[in-house]
Amino acid sequence: MTDRSDAADPTDETPSIAPESLAERLRSGDELTVLDVRDRDEFERWHLEGEAVTAVQIPHMKFIQAEATGGADELAADLAEPILAVCGRGEASAHAVSLLREAGIDARNLAGGMDAWADLYVARELETDAPATVVQYDRPSSGCLAYAIYSDGEAAVIDPLRAFTDRYVDDAEDRNAPIRYAIDTHVHADHVSGVRTLAERTDAEAVVPEGATDRGLAFDATTIGDAAELRSASPASHARQDGDELRVGDATLTAVATPGHTTESLSYRLEDLLFTGDTLFLEGVGRPDLERGDDGAAHAARRLYETLQGRLLELPDDAIIAPGHYSDAAEPWDNGAFVARMGALRDRVGALSLDEAEFVERVTSDLPPRPANHERIVAANLGLEDVDGETAFELELGPNNCAVAD
Repeated sequence: MTDRSDAADPTDETPSIAPESLAERLRSGDELTVLDVRDRDEFERWHLEGEAVTAVQIPHMKFIQAEATGGADELAADLAEPILAVCGRGEASAHAVSLLREAGIDARNLAGGMDAWADLYVARELETDAPATVVQYDRPSSGCLAYAIYSDGEAAVIDPLRAFTDRYVDDAEDRNAPIRYAIDTHVHADHVSGVRTLAERTDAEAVVPEGATDRGLAFDATTIGDAAELRSASPASHARQDGDELRVGDATLTAVATPGHTTESLSYRLEDLLFTGDTLFLEGVGRPDLERGDDGAAHAARRLYETLQGRLLELPDDAIIAPGHYSDAAEPWDNGAFVARMGALRDRVGALSLDEAEFVERVTSDLPPRPANHERIVAANLGLEDVDGETAFELELGPNNCAVAD
């Protein structure tokens, strides 16, 4: 863990680990005990997880009581070291860490708490054959991925998160590449989309699948056919159908219809890259029940099977799949990017080798809990409900749960 010390903030006097260092530690798979001192309801709603993480909740009040009795070591008696203590903003957990360290226990604080963890956004450049620079944005707290494409002084952002609108704008300004398109691959159920906020903040066109209208899209939209029409379209625009193209500088994004996770889902091809949204992940496929619930899950699963067999499995082995999410089970490339060659996924993702009946059974059985607040998030992304920035941030905290993992 990385120690930090800064007398300007009392919590920084406590040995701490920065959110960036925590993300690296979780990726490395080092065993870690996470001591969460928030209240039980906050812990159950959202807490740190990982294949090598043991998460334990002990409320801060018990540490306040232990300070009077000298029993902090008893609170941690059954906890394996090292211990990382967390709370909302890093203050209560800093107090717990100070008591644990006085008792000789190897404990550190998560600097800035869970708020800082949720704010962490990591950018990595991807290697591609396209005449473009492609950046993958990674939010480790939820596994959400977004992408920026820069080419010849223009930019596009795919699946942006509203919480990080400023980051996309600032990064594009740093590259002197105005954002031309803000694109959603589908109506997201796990995070509040940044498509409209990017369009409002910049001259970008908001691009969503045409099928979003059938789901009740409530903000202005124009059905478009090609890039020339798109440039003159109204602030919210639709990629009309399979094969539509969006020109970004010298690069071309081509829409690929990939229904199943949702009826309107699109993927976007950029030379050897395919941005698959929530259709295909590094460790599984999109779940089929978020749009129409359990009653429509089997039908959606059959459409997803057709998409995977008829579209994605037809890709060459060296095609690069760039998904919209990842889980703890995902294996990143050496540079930390969460992408994979199609050939590797054929072998890794068992659902791709099933026949239709087996596939439908697999992806409709034993599904994880739906993303927290998914109905309100969908309503916000369709423009059916207005939410302020703070509410949007709160709605999307926690794991995305949009995948069916193998």
